[in-house]
Amino acid sequence: MNVETNSFNSQSYKMKMETSFHCFLAALILSLYSVKGNSPKTDQVDSVYDSLSLTNKVSPSLLNKGSAGVCSGIPGIPGTPGQNGLPGRNGLQGQKGNDGTKGAKGDKGATGKMGPKGNLGERGPIGIGQKGNLGDPGPQGENGTVHSINWKQYVWRREDAKDTGLIQECVFKKYDSSTALRVMYAADMRLHCSNGDCCGRWYFTFDGAECSGPMAIEGVVYVDIKSYVHRPRQIEGLCENIPSGLIRVAVHVGNCPSYGTSDRHSGWNSVSRIIIEEYPQSQK
Repeated sequence: MNVETNSFNSQSYKMKMETSFHCFLAALILSLYSVKGNSPKTDQVDSVYDSLSLTNKVSPSLLNKGSAGVCSGIPGIPGTPGQNGLPGRNGLQGQKGNDGTKGAKGDKGATGKMGPKGNLGERGPIGIGQKGNLGDPGPQGENGTVHSINWKQYVWRREDAKDTGLIQECVFKKYDSSTALRVMYAADMRLHCSNGDCCGRWYFTFDGAECSGPMAIEGVVYVDIKSYVHRPRQIEGLCENIPSGLIRVAVHVGNCPSYGTSDRHSGWNSVSRIIIEEYPQSQK
């Protein structure tokens, strides 16, 4: 079976080769007619085919179709491929797919910042319980020291008509440099103006200087008419930053700032006094 098939294929191939050769010769002869300017006629074409014995090698149906049906031409060289066409439009949007599977649990995040302090909550109810027993008395404390008040008073009965200068000086023994001195001057004071208004000033000094801890201890009297009225007055205050030891405490009379000297009188027809006390250090 295989031997017969191979023999048939060999003969068929040989026959195709002979037919192709004869077709080539026929095409060459017919082209010579064309060169001379004469188109070959049907009987001339048939004559060429007969001379090449093509009638015995092709089927009668092909001979009736003329030269084009008997011999096919040699295939030409393939042409250059054409350019790619324009991209097509996007297709319709597909339907939404199903949800994917749930992913694995992520790592724990970092701790956030502390939030603001909340409002104070309502007071809770009073707890239930019995009142405890009275505790034992504590031990007796040490005996304390009683702070003795260090003070002194000077009194005199004398009229003093000085317009400026020292009225009275007293010596006081101060025990502690951290304490303060409280001073008070009580006396009758009178101021008289001959023209317009006038002013008089009574003030304390400590060892010849006015108080600077914190400020001066003073009192002023002002009148703007001719007056001879006598009135009791009192000047007092506390002075700090005074060292310990004997201190000369004095009361003076003088002029007010921006005013000149006027008629002043101290201690008329009455007792005058100076009181001095040593006070503990002030609280902070």
